Amino acid sequence: MTVHVGILGATGAVGQRFIQLLDEHPTFELAAVTASEASAGKRYAEAAKWRVDTPIPEEIADMEVVETTPEAVPDDVDLLFSSLPSGVASDVEPAFLEDGYVVSSNSSNDRMAPDVPLTIPEINPDHLGLIEVQREERGWDGALVKNPNCSTITMVPTLSALDEFGLERVRVSTLQAVSGAGYSGVTSMEIIDNALPHIGGEEEKMETESRKLLGSFDGAELDLHDADVSASCNRIPTIDGHLENVFAALAEEPDAEEVREAMRSLPGIDLPSAPDQLIHVFGEEQPDRPQPRLDRTTENGMAVVAGGVETTVDGVKYNCLAHNTIRGAAGASILNGELLVEEGWI
Repeated sequence: MTVHVGILGATGAVGQRFIQLLDEHPTFELAAVTASEASAGKRYAEAAKWRVDTPIPEEIADMEVVETTPEAVPDDVDLLFSSLPSGVASDVEPAFLEDGYVVSSNSSNDRMAPDVPLTIPEINPDHLGLIEVQREERGWDGALVKNPNCSTITMVPTLSALDEFGLERVRVSTLQAVSGAGYSGVTSMEIIDNALPHIGGEEEKMETESRKLLGSFDGAELDLHDADVSASCNRIPTIDGHLENVFAALAEEPDAEEVREAMRSLPGIDLPSAPDQLIHVFGEEQPDRPQPRLDRTTENGMAVVAGGVETTVDGVKYNCLAHNTIRGAAGASILNGELLVEEGWI
């Protein structure tokens, strides 16, 4: 089965990562790349300042960029991946949805809308059932699915593993790579020899999205998880890979090895882009791992890596890491697209 896909906002940092990850995909065939009116009509290689560490696929380099409108996208496109800035996406995505397109979006708008699935396929695939609610309430034939923020998706799989011990409270401090801000998001004068102890909007995303992802769906409504989540988000001068220090309060009292085993044994999912093992865990003999430079590309950048697990007076503390532009952005949207196909929504 071949599914024709398009990328909305294909010339930006995340759009380029989409193109890299879709190259030679077993199911998805890239049929359309969109960008701003200024780029429309150009060859992709002319419109995009390519920055990914592999060459532009030849067939994509010569592809014509079209405007980001439903009329400009070929009729045979079955699925759209959105990497638009949230302010643009909030205006543009509804037009595609009303036109009947299915959109797997990395953009942050509407992630917390009660009728929009916010999905990590290994964690909450049943939340796709919200599509029926969405279509009924909004009156469109398309479907909108979101993946979470790049820092949220790093932590939530580990929290899902801990939930068997009664997850009550989470405190997290992040050390986030500069690629999370986009190529022009942080200047070299700001970040070299420095750390920025605030990332606008990031803390709220982690605090709210985590509870939605871990929430329960009864077929009609989604209830947020009742854990209390508080985040402090920091930008550091690494290129890729968000490292997070997590402190979790639990109702039960597992020892460190029980926590590590719960993380290692969290079930994966059989989809083309999914890692064989969702969470890789370092033992007590390697307390200095994970590290961004060494561990961000584990399982092609689609796995979460954890370590430094220790018990505390009310739970556990540990570190977790994921590649923020692969698992945390384009790869997450592609995996959601694969889930949509697997579950028959496309």
